[in-house]
Amino acid sequence: VQLQASGGGLVQAGGSLRLSCAASGRTFTTGWFRQAPGKEHEFVAAISRGAGGTSYADSVKGRFTISRDNANSLMYLQMNSLRPEDTAVYYCAARDRLGGDYAYWGQGTQVTVSS
Repeated sequence: VQLQASGGGLVQAGGSLRLSCAASGRTFTTGWFRQAPGKEHEFVAAISRGAGGTSYADSVKGRFTISRDNANSLMYLQMNSLRPEDTAVYYCAARDRLGGDYAYWGQGTQVTVSS
């Protein structure tokens, strides 16, 4: 499975962006992670394939919404009320089986939020 993330860019604080992730094949739970300069890789949000259950990092709850279109192997991250601390490279990832590890990763897309 190959993943391709897109949609990053430069936005002012309080603005919005929507990230997209296209998968080349069938995926199980998929998610978004991010890494800011000098910081560790951080979980952002995840969504299951079947019931579409979601989970979010506390830092983005109420501002970000994850969704997926299984028919077209797409996943999205709608990011609203962006803050400078959301600046990072965002990666989409997918588990290789039910309950498995995030084995597949996209190349990352840069999100920069100016104050």
